[in-house]
Amino acid sequence: MKYGYARVSTTDQKLANQIELLKLAGAGKIFQEKFTGTTTERPEFQKLLRTLKTGDTLIVTKLDRFARNTREALAIIQELFKENVKVNILNMGLIDNTPTGQLVFTIFSAFAQFERDMIVTRTQEGKLYAKQHDPLFREGRPKTYSDEQIRFAYELRKQGMTYKMIERKTGISKRTQQRRFKLIEKPSDTSKI
Repeated sequence: MKYGYARVSTTDQKLANQIELLKLAGAGKIFQEKFTGTTTERPEFQKLLRTLKTGDTLIVTKLDRFARNTREALAIIQELFKENVKVNILNMGLIDNTPTGQLVFTIFSAFAQFERDMIVTRTQEGKLYAKQHDPLFREGRPKTYSDEQIRFAYELRKQGMTYKMIERKTGISKRTQQRRFKLIEKPSDTSKI
């Protein structure tokens, strides 16, 4: 049996492209999840590993979808090889339990980890530069609703509308209203509104 594994790092990323590639490669069942590769919490991947049997093939689109780092990738591959499970990494090819297959896999794993580490380093350097040179830089997700939209909703609340009524009128959820209204009521730090 051929099993596919698709993973994206954030909930707003799409799995469709990976799933399509896995189907084209012959995956009969595809396990999928939205978890960062740096976390050990990948329940679907763990379920997949428990499902694989002797003679099965695990298909992933890229090496970085498979493991967090070289050490983990090698450990997983060794366990799969003990069970005579083949690994097909679509942008690398079929990895088999031969000295050459293991050497190729080790080299590619090291490069994949190097690439991830470089991305992290560049991101950290970019944030540091932005913090030092951009007074408006704020880390984290941008606000969904502007200060003006929140103040409008706040005025509606002061006029006696319920959170639910405001949500229907503005689209701003009750929880967001409560959180952002607290910041308005604390005038000492309006930069966080």
